[in-house]
Amino acid sequence: MADTVLYEVSNGLATITLNRPEAMNALNVATKVALREAAEEAARDTAVRAILLTAAGDRAFCVGQDLKEHIGLLAQDRETGSGQTMSTVGEHYNPIVRALTGAAKPVVAAVNGVAAGAGFGFALAADYRIVADTASFNSSFVGVALTGDSGISWTLPRVVGPSRAQDLLLFPRSIGAQDALELGIANRVVPADELRAEAEKVARKLASGPTVAYAAIKEAVAFGLTHSLEETLHKEDELQTRAGQSEDHLIAVQAFVNKEKPKYLGR
Repeated sequence: MADTVLYEVSNGLATITLNRPEAMNALNVATKVALREAAEEAARDTAVRAILLTAAGDRAFCVGQDLKEHIGLLAQDRETGSGQTMSTVGEHYNPIVRALTGAAKPVVAAVNGVAAGAGFGFALAADYRIVADTASFNSSFVGVALTGDSGISWTLPRVVGPSRAQDLLLFPRSIGAQDALELGIANRVVPADELRAEAEKVARKLASGPTVAYAAIKEAVAFGLTHSLEETLHKEDELQTRAGQSEDHLIAVQAFVNKEKPKYLGR
């Protein structure tokens, strides 16, 4: 894995850190490959019970595509007629979003600065977003004559509503942390110097929690957004049966009866 993305697992928590602060964590090819590999590994590893997605530096979470590299690749495409540059959506961005949203464990994004373009999309792919008070969001795609990717066409309308999503996509602008909180883009805003500690605290709490139940909650909410009430009731029945058969459910019930704090196993 390239050093443009750092990957660490500790006590059930996988921390994925975008590590190009000098480039505002822009996504060149090496970074996209490394991020895809890290996200897929964290989602696949059963020892990982929560994922924390963050970035190095204090200026940017991720400003999306590295346009300096991108313009060179576009020039190569014109020379060769290959059209390979835009295959990055299917090759990199989509697998990253699928890994984060489909992980059977909670994903926390610690947004330390500007989250633009694909960076905005990756933040929205997380289940919970803790945002520095100095951070901001910007769809930015139209500014380079592109449509949305990285799942933002699906996630943003579900967070802010379709009308507001259209507005933010058609007229890109910087959305400050407090506005993001009011819109539901941010779940929590904290002082910038407290972001990492607070995000790790939240992520570690989730990593020590009832993982099967968390996975079921993710699945149920995603299912309910695109299915009828009746279909969702059946899905809840299925998922509740699964959660009820987990070791953690028995541990929780016994702890409740004994007036103790449960110590979950994540299974």
